[in-house]
Amino acid sequence: MELQLQGRTALVTGAAGGIGRAVAQALAAEGVRVAVLDRSVQALAETAALCPGAVAVPADVTDEAAVRAAVDEAVAALGGLHTVVCCAGVSGPVGSGIEQTSLADWQRVFAVNVTGAFLVLRAALPALRRARDASVVLLASDSAFVASPGMAPYCASKAALVQFGRALSVDLADHDVRVVTVSPSIVDTPMSRGDLGDEAFAAPAFPVQSAAEVAAHVVYLASPVARAVNGAGILSDFGFGARSGFPA
Repeated sequence: MELQLQGRTALVTGAAGGIGRAVAQALAAEGVRVAVLDRSVQALAETAALCPGAVAVPADVTDEAAVRAAVDEAVAALGGLHTVVCCAGVSGPVGSGIEQTSLADWQRVFAVNVTGAFLVLRAALPALRRARDASVVLLASDSAFVASPGMAPYCASKAALVQFGRALSVDLADHDVRVVTVSPSIVDTPMSRGDLGDEAFAAPAFPVQSAAEVAAHVVYLASPVARAVNGAGILSDFGFGARSGFPA
């Protein structure tokens, strides 16, 4: 399929590894010139080296001033901006009830997963409005729709991110800027392995997808070919969210 991405530009956050790095590589492979953003300077440079012509703009997505400066630098270096993909995220406490969750931990999850996307997009919107067939892709999670024990902050933040995307799509409906989400179940990334342990992925009792598979969804949704998809997205969870728990 010709995705009509050749010569376009994109900013990818959370690009130092995992899904963000895979998205940057997949976009670059389609002829997109990418700017990559993350707070990890060395790993970000490694991602940029994997993407021809990429621009590295280090920043912490929770730092308002740093985000604005990084986005401005990216837009100037790329000569405009067609797409923003928000992949920056943290899982926060795993296996802890809210009685054991500190306010700082709760706020950190929302600061990165939700406020970070808000700050990046607020800074990027002027450039996106100037572009043709602009798009925003938010990396959410199946945890926006179903919940695992001990992950209330993460689940709540991803649900907020999905609704943020819907609301933003309505706000931008007259500006030729689409907003969509991708909500995968467990992905084999360093973050997932840090939460679950490497042993959980040795012979998993659950289906696992790769970061490259998620990136393929992102690339399609970011492309002009997906122009009719707006305010919605893809739930890539192997069909588990459709299954009833009724014992029959």
